[in-house]
Amino acid sequence: MSQSSTEPRTRSQRGVADLFTAAGRLAAIPRKTDRREQLLVHLTETLFSVDRDYTEPEVNELLLTVHEDCAALRRYLVIAGHLTRTRDGSGYRRVTTTR
Repeated sequence: MSQSSTEPRTRSQRGVADLFTAAGRLAAIPRKTDRREQLLVHLTETLFSVDRDYTEPEVNELLLTVHEDCAALRRYLVIAGHLTRTRDGSGYRRVTTTR
């Protein structure tokens, strides 16, 4: 059964749009794991191409387009398995497997 337009939607139903300001910037990095994972999936799919290697400065530049704490976002993307990182930390790549 579908929800009527007058019923409030849950966070998961809204997607990640409500995490961003009208200017397209991330208001804050979500603290809740599930909500942060939604954001990370969105960032991975919208900022990073499949089959392309990125340098750390390139990853930072892309992440800075949405939030000033690019280091935290980069770390979360790697820990969550959305980006892989070379052993020396100089290169990154989008993971292409789906969960």
